[in-house]
Amino acid sequence: MKTLYLECNMGAAGDMLTAALWELLDETRREEFLNTMNGLGLPGVEVRTEKAAQCGIWGTHMQVKVHGEEEESLDVNQEHIHEHGHEHAHGHEHTHCGEVHPGHTHDHVQEPVHGQEHSHEHPHGHGGEGHHHHTGMAEIEAQIGALTLPQAVRQNALAVFRLLAQAESHAHDRPVEQIHFHEVGTMDAVADVVGACLLLHMLAPDEILASPVHVGCGQVRCAHGILPVPAPATAYLLQGVPAYGGSVQGELCTPTGAALLRHFVKHFGPMPVMAARAIGYGMGKKEFAQANCVRAFWGETADRQDEAAQLSCNLDDMTGEDIAFAAEQLLTAGALDVWTQAIGMKKGRPGVMLCCLCRPEDAARLGEVMLRHTATLGVRKTLCTRQVLERESRVLQAGEDTVRVKTAAGAGARKAKLEYEDLAAIARRRGETLAQVRRRLAPLLEE
Repeated sequence: MKTLYLECNMGAAGDMLTAALWELLDETRREEFLNTMNGLGLPGVEVRTEKAAQCGIWGTHMQVKVHGEEEESLDVNQEHIHEHGHEHAHGHEHTHCGEVHPGHTHDHVQEPVHGQEHSHEHPHGHGGEGHHHHTGMAEIEAQIGALTLPQAVRQNALAVFRLLAQAESHAHDRPVEQIHFHEVGTMDAVADVVGACLLLHMLAPDEILASPVHVGCGQVRCAHGILPVPAPATAYLLQGVPAYGGSVQGELCTPTGAALLRHFVKHFGPMPVMAARAIGYGMGKKEFAQANCVRAFWGETADRQDEAAQLSCNLDDMTGEDIAFAAEQLLTAGALDVWTQAIGMKKGRPGVMLCCLCRPEDAARLGEVMLRHTATLGVRKTLCTRQVLERESRVLQAGEDTVRVKTAAGAGARKAKLEYEDLAAIARRRGETLAQVRRRLAPLLEE
């Protein structure tokens, strides 16, 4: 299957991820991406690429200029205060939200630069306080929702921003509605997030994997004082994600990088066996003893396999209603699938075999459910290996209708299906047939 593997040995930032993904495209599609980004009409935004080198390795820096300027940040050693508390070690990101009250500075407003990411108080280069317009999440949603892009790109970009807003909300102990973005920083962040989502849509990988994430170490100075690395918002976003520190002083993983990884990556771990067809290098601006880059591997891996347990029992003394209830209890308890099969039993009696597919670690618990809700005296268990497609469920909006779309990919196939329960609810509400609702919402499967 088509696999994207992201090597985050020097963390991750939005501009670095975007640059690495851009390098995986051929020349024609690279130009197509830049033309699309510059044709979106983002206020004052211009997206360009430039060649960059780290430790003798050449890659790409994704340059986002807002009103003709690419925001620069000084590092903490130069006593520059970063509102988001980040030592700008990577690229140019400007995400990040922060709760802002009248008369206060933009706490947690933007994001460090794994090369340049952004200044937080922004005392320089943008006309001072005259540019300090605050943008709330509702405005971000309206702005991204109005972009002329495939719906899947808009949906993914909005999901990433919601993760960022939730992280800042948690860090500041404020409702998401009070989280705001700095005007110039917001445009830069929108370009980074939308750019990454668009590139992944163009590549259309069957699965996205990543290494454990290097977050850096030490402390950084921010408007609140001295904060530990990773910054609170980044630490919140990386909960449940394999991450580690190290000897590199500074913040290597930014909130935007963490949010993109959190949203898109399905598995974190060592690089799988894969035949790479292309390798992209997304460069940060700050130099370390080791190459400051995100590396993206694009290639083929074997179809995913996993193990499952099949539980079964033979029944000849239960009613259909009772068997249906037992099947319902198994599904509620976490079974992957439940089915029945007509069988002939001893003494010529007709019977039913009740079968349950589950994860191996759930087999004992679900075996108890089967014993409790059926008349059987024993449950058989068989371990088996499954060749499976990578699956995903997304929630899409079509006017007033919300519907889940289940997708699966791998083995050279891509499949998509509208969730039955959602279609049925829409049909009941509108007085339509299922067939009418399916036809009307079918275009969602093509985006």
